[in-house]
Amino acid sequence: MITFLLSSIMLLIPLQQNSFKEKQLNYKRVSRAYEEKYEVFKNLLKDKNISLEKLEIFLRIYKSEGILELWGKEKSETEFRLIKCYPICSSSGHEGPKRREGDLQVPEGFYHISHFNPVSNFYLSLGINYPNASDMVLSDKHHPGGSIYIHGNCVTIGCVPITDEEIKELYMAAVEAKNNGQQTIHVAIFPCRLEDEAYRILTIKHSGNLDYCNLWTDMKKEYDFFKQHHRQPSITVLNNGRYLVK
Repeated sequence: MITFLLSSIMLLIPLQQNSFKEKQLNYKRVSRAYEEKYEVFKNLLKDKNISLEKLEIFLRIYKSEGILELWGKEKSETEFRLIKCYPICSSSGHEGPKRREGDLQVPEGFYHISHFNPVSNFYLSLGINYPNASDMVLSDKHHPGGSIYIHGNCVTIGCVPITDEEIKELYMAAVEAKNNGQQTIHVAIFPCRLEDEAYRILTIKHSGNLDYCNLWTDMKKEYDFFKQHHRQPSITVLNNGRYLVK
């Protein structure tokens, strides 16, 4: 009966031959995610006037507030719309970037999804490209750490966990975006929502830490731009590890 139901559902889900989605659906947890979440998520997008077949996504994470935001748009559009907020259900470390292996820190900066793990020890997981080009300059040269994921199971040592039920939906959204041709799924990780007063308090609190303050100065530029335009500005990494945002 389960096999029959799953086969019926798969017939309703558009697949391209040998597509990324098709390969992912070979894994039980992914196929179960589609069985449980596909129609609900498709209707959620419909409410935002976004077609699932044209979906592109952007993830924004706020460590202090414990929130992961899923933003989306259609490929032909420039402005993202907020689709859903997911509570982060466990945390480690404190405000500030990850700079070495074992520091328990969740990274801060501008990243992208680099790996899909459908057989994760934490149900399903989406790897981010820590250490990125900035981290390679500013973090420990020999032991910067790695294996940072957005995942299920509500436990963490420097990762971003949400519940198993919610990672099913988020993982499926990322599969759809990649299958639609989105080459880079960006992930921005902030210490908190960098509103003017929060930013002022943060930089005063850590005024003696130039590394932290430089990072947050650069991230504040992206934060303000995205808040106004709902699209990401151009972001590059300078030789000194700073982000150039314009």
